[in-house]
Parts: sequence; structure tokens; C-alpha cells
Amino acid sequence: MKVLFAGGNGYTPEFSGGVQSSTHHLVEQLRAHGHEASVLAALFGDGMFGFKARAKMKLTGQRAVIDSFPGYPVVRAWFPWEAAGFAVEKLKPDVAVVQCHKSVPIGKALEAQGIPLVVYLRNVEFHELGGDLSELRQARYIANSEFTARTYGQRFGIESTVIPPTINPAHYATETSGDFVTLINPYEEKGFELAVRIAGRCPDIPFLFVESWKLADDHRARIEQTIAPLGNVRLESRTSNMKTVYGRTKILLAPSKWEEAWGRVASEAHCSGIPVIGSRRGGLPEAVGEGGVVLDYDAPLDDWVETVRRLWQDKAWYDRQSAAARAFAGRAQLDPDAQFATFMGVLEQAVTQGLNKAA
Repeated sequence: MKVLFAGGNGYTPEFSGGVQSSTHHLVEQLRAHGHEASVLAALFGDGMFGFKARAKMKLTGQRAVIDSFPGYPVVRAWFPWEAAGFAVEKLKPDVAVVQCHKSVPIGKALEAQGIPLVVYLRNVEFHELGGDLSELRQARYIANSEFTARTYGQRFGIESTVIPPTINPAHYATETSGDFVTLINPYEEKGFELAVRIAGRCPDIPFLFVESWKLADDHRARIEQTIAPLGNVRLESRTSNMKTVYGRTKILLAPSKWEEAWGRVASEAHCSGIPVIGSRRGGLPEAVGEGGVVLDYDAPLDDWVETVRRLWQDKAWYDRQSAAARAFAGRAQLDPDAQFATFMGVLEQAVTQGLNKAA
């Protein structure tokens, strides 16, 4: 089977995040099982990579360019829905998996090319869809959490197969020195402000803030200005090797302010037995589960500080939480082989439905 993943956001090396990591793992699984996989994504045009892509587009006069930077074909365009025909011509997919930003216009463009469609619902930001899902006539749906499936069911009346973000434990499991309480992705919606307040109340505990979504220069400057007076917070640039982060993390802090659809970093941390302290927002409690502690985002600051301090200082409690995190990472719901089998089942249903319609 030839599978095309399509979305309106960027892709490595121009953009990285949970969706990109989960997509890459699915591509690896598909290729390991003898299938072909490719990606249709937005072109940002930044840096040397972006400059070369822009130059190629200008020279060829095409609306898209194709590269194999991650080891498989990636079609990039300013407006991916306008490049659906280009992608189909070059890659000849049997089915497309549309995700997140501009799912509706991209899905409609692919349906117009006769490509069976699966929509992978990975967040609950309805405004990012670019339209109403009812405009996609034959799509099947996958949701990354029970929360996501329930939310879309209530809004659009659709049924989804739940498959949490796929994770290759080998990319994350590591021994850890336990040097830091770590926050990944220091954006306001991810709980940056609350994390700063917690760190300010724990001057004896070192905190590590790690970039995930690329920070603009002015945004990074604001963060550095905010944390400079604290003295116990370190900011690091994003990395493609998360073992270097989890290998120094004792506690993962995930005080998200927005309605997380899942919380991939929690699942990644659990692979190394790292407990998570997260907020009760969206699907994040499903991801944290038995592998940590969940608090209301608006809980008194004292509650957050007390939980961080206890987990940092109480070895017996930490060891129990660490063991629970490691066990939770091994639950059946996150078994990569089982997840992949379910994923392929949905794709096969979409392809069969498309063939029956064509007949």
C-alpha cells in the first residue's frame, strides 16, 4: 500500500512537534512492513533548506517541490491543498491520511483526485480544520484519545477509532541522571507562565525548559528575560534526540493551559520511568494516567509546588511513581504492533470503500 500523510503545517526539518514525531513513527512502521509512505506538508521557506526549496519552485514554475530529507518523499508547497494533484501525480498514493491544519481543504482536494481518505484527529482546534468535516464525503476517522473522539463526536456527529500517538520506545527510553524538572515547549498554552511561578517557589530545584515548536528570536528573548532573575531555570534549543533531554530529567512538568488532545511528551517520559505532573486539561489526564499526578491547572500554586517538592525529595514515593510510569508505558493501548494493526485496519477499510464506490 502507498500511504500519503497530508497536513497544512510544516514538516522536518522546518518544523517539529508531536504530530511530526508520530507521523515519522508511522512512516517507519509502514516501511518496515513493506509499504510505501510519503508526506504532503506546508513549506515555510526559512533558512538554507527553505531557500533551496523556494529557488527550486521558482526555477521549475511548479506549485510544489519534493525532497527526501527525512529518508522518504516529502512534497512541500505554500498551500498544500493546491499541491494535491502534484502529490498524487508524483507519489500515486492508494490512501491519504489527513491531519490537523487545513484538513478540510486538503481532504477535499485529495478526494477530488479520487484518493480514499482517513482523517487523523490530533487536536480539538476546530478553527484549524479550514472548514466543516461534513464536506468530506467518504472519510474515515481516527482520534488520538477518547477525549478527542468524544469532542468531535459531539461537534460533528462522527465516529472515530481511537489510536493514541504512536511511539517507538527505543527513541526515548534511557537511564536518567535526574538532574532537572523539565518543561518541554515553553509556550503560554503549554503552561510556561505556571511553570515559571513553580520554579520561582523552588529556587533549590533546577528546572530545564526545552524548545519544541521553534521559538522566534523575540519570543526566545522574552523567555530568557523572564527566567533570568530566577537563577534555577535553564533554556535549551530543540533537539532531534530526546534521549539527551529525558536522560537528565527526574520529573516532567506538563502544566498545559489549553485542551490537549493527548500529551505525547508524557508518554515519551514514561518510557524512561519519569513521572509526570500534568494539568487536568483535555486528553492530558489519559496520557499521564497512572504514571504521575494530575492537578487542576487553576489549583492553588501551593498544590503544584508541594507536588513537585514531594516528588523531588521523597525517594520512596518517587520510586513508586517511577515504577508506575514505566509500567504505564507498557500498557496494551500503547503497544506499537497493536496500534499499527488497528491503523492499517482503518486504512484498508477506506481503500475498500473507495474501490466499492468506483465500481
